[in-house]
Amino acid sequence: MSTKKVELIVSPATPHFVGDGFRVHNFIPSKFRLDMKRMDPFIMLDYNSKYDFPASENPKGVGVHPHRGFETVTVAYQGKIAHHDSNGGGGIIGEGDVQWMTAASGVLHKEYHEENFSKNGGVFQMVQLWINLPAKDKMSAPKYQAIKNDKITKVQLANNAGEVEVIAGEYKNVKGIASTFSPIHMLNVKLNKGAVANFSYPKEYNTAIVIIEGGIKINNNENAPTDHFVLFENDGENFKIEANEDAVVLVLGGKPLNEPIAARGPFVMNTQKELVQAFDDFNNGKFGYLE
Repeated sequence: MSTKKVELIVSPATPHFVGDGFRVHNFIPSKFRLDMKRMDPFIMLDYNSKYDFPASENPKGVGVHPHRGFETVTVAYQGKIAHHDSNGGGGIIGEGDVQWMTAASGVLHKEYHEENFSKNGGVFQMVQLWINLPAKDKMSAPKYQAIKNDKITKVQLANNAGEVEVIAGEYKNVKGIASTFSPIHMLNVKLNKGAVANFSYPKEYNTAIVIIEGGIKINNNENAPTDHFVLFENDGENFKIEANEDAVVLVLGGKPLNEPIAARGPFVMNTQKELVQAFDDFNNGKFGYLE
């Protein structure tokens, strides 16, 4: 087994707002060679680094909009979000929770700051991913996985080094709770200062990490600070991270689908014809109804 080397360490780009409730740095797709094909099946990653929202009587967020052809995954670190979709999915996700929505054949949804969080204001920190669906599953039925933190399997590391929350895939033969359509690993790694954690994914898996808290050293020689994104080369299997200080790291590894990608706005399909059909279906009300 050889070492999976670092290809890029990316600083957070200038943030922008999605709606009025999500202040994000966009890592995927971006100018740093992190396009949808390179990162397949991770086709979008927005990182809402810590941002202190003032109290508001009107919850901030994103109004009703459609999706087809992929899944949205939101990992909550601080703050609370209320979600509703036209397939009946919905609920509140708070610190440590994960929301996994499979848009598939099409849904309308909206996301807002949870009412009490909005009224009180506070620090908000989230990651949202779009995960592509295989062609055979793009028109499957939508579904929703509300993953509360107390249901996420946690692997305790030796010598009080920290813990690994296994959201999807597996770590040290412990499987995650999320159901996926293709092989995906998604881990929240919480390390105490000086602790080391080891990982191994096939070389063809597109692999990346986001440093949520603290700073880390990778493979003994490259440092990555808070709020940075690290992309690994597809040339090895093993890598390790060491916490220079108490750290939280989101680790992602996925087998690429290696299928054509046709994307525009809220739809990700395989062909331009399918994109046109998605817009037609949305305009004709076939994604359901949501106030």
